Amino acid sequence: MKKKLFTMAILTSALLADTIYVSNEKDNTLSVIDSLTNKVTNTIKVGQRPRGILLSNDYSKLYICASDDDTVQVMDTKTNKILYNLPSGEDPEQFALTPDGKELYISNEEDGIVTVVDTDKKSVLAQIEVGVEPEGMAVSPDGTVAINTTETSNFLHWIDTKTKKIIHNTLVDQRPRHIEFSKTGDKVWASSEIGGTVMVVDSTSKESIAKIKFEIPGVFKDLIQPVGIKLTSDGKYAFVGLGPANHVAVVDAKTFKVIKYLLVGKRVWMLDFAQDEKKLYTTNGVSGDVSVIDIESLKVEKTIKVGRFPWGLAIIPKK
Repeated sequence: MKKKLFTMAILTSALLADTIYVSNEKDNTLSVIDSLTNKVTNTIKVGQRPRGILLSNDYSKLYICASDDDTVQVMDTKTNKILYNLPSGEDPEQFALTPDGKELYISNEEDGIVTVVDTDKKSVLAQIEVGVEPEGMAVSPDGTVAINTTETSNFLHWIDTKTKKIIHNTLVDQRPRHIEFSKTGDKVWASSEIGGTVMVVDSTSKESIAKIKFEIPGVFKDLIQPVGIKLTSDGKYAFVGLGPANHVAVVDAKTFKVIKYLLVGKRVWMLDFAQDEKKLYTTNGVSGDVSVIDIESLKVEKTIKVGRFPWGLAIIPKK
């Protein structure tokens, strides 16, 4: 009887666990983490220098930026096998899907372009010239606008998704790395790695409405380099990874004031929520691990060792 109960408990746990994919830039692998045990359950070989990773809307496919292979790989999440490659342009870094999942906007750092791919036909729809060293990529919740950041030009390039033309450029602080739309789409949050700030931009006027600066006691200012950003769906918090400062900033998303700093692993990059937003996961490149943050208590509760130089995160929710 006890053995049956134990077996049932294991099966129930498996059904209730989130599946967390982490791209390991130096190992050319993905680590797969079970959210209940907080342990790596699988390591998957992929293309060279995987960075950005992104799930399809139905969670059946994982898109992988294999940056040094100049391609986007598409993996079946049931089998964890690569299905095919998509054309991507040179050195894909980050990307974003339109809400209907039909178009993939890819940032090509070396070419200075954004490549737009039809995910069904597996063909290039457009290549849009932007500034120097494109990096961050996001699509608005209504699918009408895509935004690309250029690290050397220091712009947010607003792209009309129908015409595939740039309609506006917003100047931000030095080396913008990542952008995140609010859930309602009325604001855009942009991190500037060298500028050490996060700019909040109004989506209608396309002008900055707030600039968030960070100060951590005992940490040199030049080490505070904002990168990944995640916003809670209730509009309460913004979480910002601060790179080699080894902290995540917790920001009041209404007042734009920093509430707290959380010590995580070394060289924090990207962040992602569990679907219920009770946990936040961070990739820590230099320490080669993932930090688990409890949202209610705003405390780091676990560290999970993964591969070398983890970068991207993507999470399949509990079934």
